[in-house]
This record gives sequence, C-alpha cells and structure tokens, in this order.
Amino acid sequence: MDGRTAASPEAPLGRARRRTSVTGVLGELLITLGIVVLLYVGWQLWIGDMIYGAQNNAAGQELSEEWDASADEVPVPVPAAPDPAGSPDPTGSPDPSATTAPEQVWEPIVLDQPGNTEVFGIMRIPRFGAEYATMIAGGVTRAGTLDHIGIGHYPDTEMPGQVGNVALAAHRTTFGAPFARLAELHVGDAVVIETPVGWYTYRFRNLEYVQPSEIDVLEDVPQAPGTPADGRYLTMTSCSPKFSLAERIVGYSIFESFRPRAEGPPTSLTDAAV
Repeated sequence: MDGRTAASPEAPLGRARRRTSVTGVLGELLITLGIVVLLYVGWQLWIGDMIYGAQNNAAGQELSEEWDASADEVPVPVPAAPDPAGSPDPTGSPDPSATTAPEQVWEPIVLDQPGNTEVFGIMRIPRFGAEYATMIAGGVTRAGTLDHIGIGHYPDTEMPGQVGNVALAAHRTTFGAPFARLAELHVGDAVVIETPVGWYTYRFRNLEYVQPSEIDVLEDVPQAPGTPADGRYLTMTSCSPKFSLAERIVGYSIFESFRPRAEGPPTSLTDAAV
C-alpha cells in the first residue's frame, strides 16, 4: 500500500441526461400529431376510399341480386308506340343487310320520389368497370346519404325515365368517392340506373364547371330556368377540383332507353367502347 486511500470503484461512464424542457415535449407532441394527421389523411383519401368503394359496390351488387329474386313481382311495362316513320339510317338510306329486328322499345316506369336515405337505384357505368355498382338514395346530405350510402338524389328533381332532369350528387374524394372519375367520361358512354323495375340507360354528353351557387343545373332543363322540359336528362354533380369546394363539376347525359327487369340487363351494360 502506498498510503493513499483506495478509491471506490467508479460507476461506468455514461452520457449526461438531457434536461426535459416544455418546448422539447411540445415539439415532439406536434411531430407525433403531424404523423397521425398524415396517416389519417392517407387513409381517408386513398386506402379508405378503396375499402369504402369496394364495400359500396358489394352492397349494390347484393341489392341487385335481391331485386332479381323478386323480378316476378315487378309490374309489366307498356311497350312504346312504334315510330310511324320507322328508324331510318341517319344518311336517309335503309340498310338492306340488316337481318335482326330492332330491340323492343318500352315506356319507362317512373318510380315515386324516395324518402331521405331511401335506396331506390344502383348506378352502373361500364367505363368505371364491371364491378361499379353504387347505390342511389334520396337526399344529398353528407350525414344521411353521401357519406354512408353513396349517391344522392336531389329532392323534387325528376326520377329516372321521367321527362325533365334527374339530378344526382356524390363525393369525388373520401367515402368511396363514387364520382371520382366523372371527368373521365367520354361522349356516348352509357350511364345506367338500375332499379327494382328495370334499367334506365342514359348517354353521356358533356361536362361543365360552375360556381357552387349556380343551382340552375338542377332545373328541368339544366341552365334554363322556366323552360318546359321536352326531353329526359341526367345531371351528376360533385366538387371540383378534387380536395376542394371551390367549384362544381357537372356531367350531363341524355336518356336513351328503358328495359324492364323481366327482359334481363340491357346491352348498354356491356359496352365495349370504353
């Protein structure tokens, strides 16, 4: 021994503990909150839309099958009166090679106005895929129809097949986004509304972008207040641009035909030109 007092074994060296400050804790909380918000937005805008959309389509398909099962109870519509002039070729020359009879034309059955959130139809658009089958219900509130069912029918606008304007609304983002691809429609695309009594085929014509205050698009003749309707129109509305409420995108279609349920689905549902 050299006379010096033996020192106690020293504790292992380590990093000095940082002092926790209110600013540091707040910063970490904000970062965590930001990550949570980003995850939620990602869920709502992409993953959630995929899940909600698949659920909506599955529900629509299930409802369609239920209507098929009760097709015998559907009233038989009246065949439309034949056109005295026939259906000539647009060029004015009959087609001598035609060997098939023209498809039967039926007077459309007009359903009663639906109550709020009452499902009365299924939207089918071949361009959006064979699986697209979104339910249509009365009302256009988010809490009642748009967030939980899919497509909403503006109260007191016409019903499918009726002279005037069938006006519908749906989301382009979130909750399945039924009208997410509205801007992708081409002139002549089939827009079909399936109901318990049959299918109503409309043909897409054009898009328009308007201010949210321009409710004339819901008139019997869109954008023509006070004009008596002499045709059957379909108007689909949604927000524009995506993720914004600044404007409205509006898609217009013209009625083509009605096909009763007992006759089976119309050929418009299998349009190849998509």
